[in-house]
Amino acid sequence: MNRNHNILLTSLLSLLLPFAASAAEEEGATDIGSAITSGKATISGRYRYEYVDQDNILKNANASTLRLRLNYRTGQWQGWSGFAEFDHVFHVLIDEFNSGAGTSPNRTEYSVVADPKGSDLNQLYFDLDPNDDWKYRFGRQRILLDNQRFVGGVGWRQNEQTYDALTLNTKAISKTALSYSYLNSVRRIFGQTSPVGKERLDGHLFNAKITISDAFSVTPYVYYLDYDTALVNSTATLGARLAGSAGLGSGKFKWLAEFARQSDAGDNPTSYDADYYHLNGAYAAGNGMTIGLGYEVLGSDPGAGAAFTTPLATLHAFNGWADQFVITPDAGLEDVYVNFKMKAGKWNLTFVYHDFSSDTGGFDYGNEIDVSGALKLTDRYGLLLKGAFFSVDSSSPLFDVDTNKFWVMLTASY
Repeated sequence: MNRNHNILLTSLLSLLLPFAASAAEEEGATDIGSAITSGKATISGRYRYEYVDQDNILKNANASTLRLRLNYRTGQWQGWSGFAEFDHVFHVLIDEFNSGAGTSPNRTEYSVVADPKGSDLNQLYFDLDPNDDWKYRFGRQRILLDNQRFVGGVGWRQNEQTYDALTLNTKAISKTALSYSYLNSVRRIFGQTSPVGKERLDGHLFNAKITISDAFSVTPYVYYLDYDTALVNSTATLGARLAGSAGLGSGKFKWLAEFARQSDAGDNPTSYDADYYHLNGAYAAGNGMTIGLGYEVLGSDPGAGAAFTTPLATLHAFNGWADQFVITPDAGLEDVYVNFKMKAGKWNLTFVYHDFSSDTGGFDYGNEIDVSGALKLTDRYGLLLKGAFFSVDSSSPLFDVDTNKFWVMLTASY
């Protein structure tokens, strides 16, 4: 184990013993076999066709993939319960794509669609719920913090990102939802066949949502990541997000303001400091239409040649669905965006426009238009149509090709 692991885990486990004992006293001895057999199993499937067209020497990608997911949750026994989730990703009929990170060495002539085939034990954890105010989770788990800008599950990809971790959630402090996670490793979307499919680290995630009123909250956070191998991702981030809402006419106005400061940590070879800003306002009308405007900045430290980074984020949800900024450029990134949502019959439609530029140097990277339509066919089945169109600016020093992507996705759950 990495340094300080034994000390940290011993200390945390010692904190659990009183709660485990109290849970046993309150609930009494029950039959563990009944807890296991009385659980619930579910199965789901997600088929997706993805097409990628880039103006470069790479061939256009055509990816037809299917993810089957089986999970099982046990009943409770003296406050304890367990959960297991198993995934398998198939390449169905069409595999004209590079699945990335060395997972398809014979198809490197194609554009990347990061959905490698294979099996994965996506989650396997145990929960301890001694009372309504405390909850502990041990094992491989999904961790989604706030809007997943800093810590998420990359749920858009067929193989999800999960964590080998210990997590504590408590509401013991009035009007505060406090979360702490210790990370031992990150199971990334490329799976175990890739050399970057698993990354070890000492990670500490502190997040506390404080409810000031029904319409206002503040969430301070500290994320410390000390990687064993991916050293450039070793960072210390301190920040806070403020969110609020207010009635306006027949609808509601929602706003978000967030600021964070990041510096290098652990054995990161680059010493730097960079800031993050995000301002967003959206008006949801009573007729089902929503329009929003946002400004997000991932700052740069030009003297160090480095920029603010979010290696654990669900990146597809930010800075355009074409995924051109999964790695922050050294000159940083400014993203001015407008989004519009509406209902058309049974369809939920979304339109987003992004204008991208650098934080330092005065560069224009380009712009992007994203569109999607989601339809709930029945309680069990859904359909999604989606497109992303990134156009590079002629003066951009970072990009030299336009990128278009299209998706058709069908989901089923039982």
